[in-house]
Amino acid sequence: MKPEYFAVLAVFFTFVVLEILLTGFFRKPGQTRDDVWVELVSGFGLILLIQPMAVFGGGLIASLVAPQAQGMLSTWPVLAQLALLLIFDDLSQYWWHRASHTFPWLYKLHRPHHNAEYLSIRVVYRNNLFYYMLMPGLWLSGALIYLGLGWVYAAYLVVKMSVIFAAHSDVRWDEPLYRIKWLSPLMWVVERTISTPATHSAHHGKHADDGITHYKGNFGNLLFFWDVLFGTAKITRRYPEKLGVENLPPTSVGEQLIWPLIRVKTETAPVSTDAGPYGTRTTFPIALRPESSPKAARKSSSL
Repeated sequence: MKPEYFAVLAVFFTFVVLEILLTGFFRKPGQTRDDVWVELVSGFGLILLIQPMAVFGGGLIASLVAPQAQGMLSTWPVLAQLALLLIFDDLSQYWWHRASHTFPWLYKLHRPHHNAEYLSIRVVYRNNLFYYMLMPGLWLSGALIYLGLGWVYAAYLVVKMSVIFAAHSDVRWDEPLYRIKWLSPLMWVVERTISTPATHSAHHGKHADDGITHYKGNFGNLLFFWDVLFGTAKITRRYPEKLGVENLPPTSVGEQLIWPLIRVKTETAPVSTDAGPYGTRTTFPIALRPESSPKAARKSSSL
């Protein structure tokens, strides 16, 4: 195993231990058995199969398109290589993430990430398997590695995943720092540069009218600066009381993992809402499920 993967695993398990000690890693508010299955299958599927396949595939395509270009960027200055990674990986992921909250078919692939009614290190890799398979940043990263950015990518990956882990964990490292008055100018810069628990939890909020939730923005993964630059940022230094999805029909484990191969049947009659993950006044179908109560719907949807 490459050193950068050991480093990423070390950071990951650091947050696992912190959650075990501080926030209850194994039992989160609103957790269901379906949540556990989705997180296990999507997490191991991404790490062991899809990410290696996409990165390798990106390098393979680059080698076929430009066989003489292998390693040609290895002599570029480190800052120039880093800029390429920020643009072709992190910025492309910002737009991929933003698109997944814009186009309903793509949101079907991303919805599992928001179905959890909690934040945790467990949620980081929680997505439909096709969502990662189609993610442009993984394929482009493979091409950049082929072009000679391997060592810079290794260091970049450790930093990027550390920020993403820290933003998704319910160990709110930023909350005590906000209370220290003399750190306020520094935190002003930090929260506009990288993703933090406050800004990312707003993206996972359940109720759009709570004054904090902003699931139509705060899309940044490593750099929150992209949200600032493109006008999708919302910074409140507060955390939503409720997380998850609202005004959406129930789903299933299979649909969350491999939609469109598995679909939950829906009625033709729509339900209109004033707020949804794509914007205002979104229409969603009612799922044909034997359960009719909100409690039963919650159980079947693994929200």
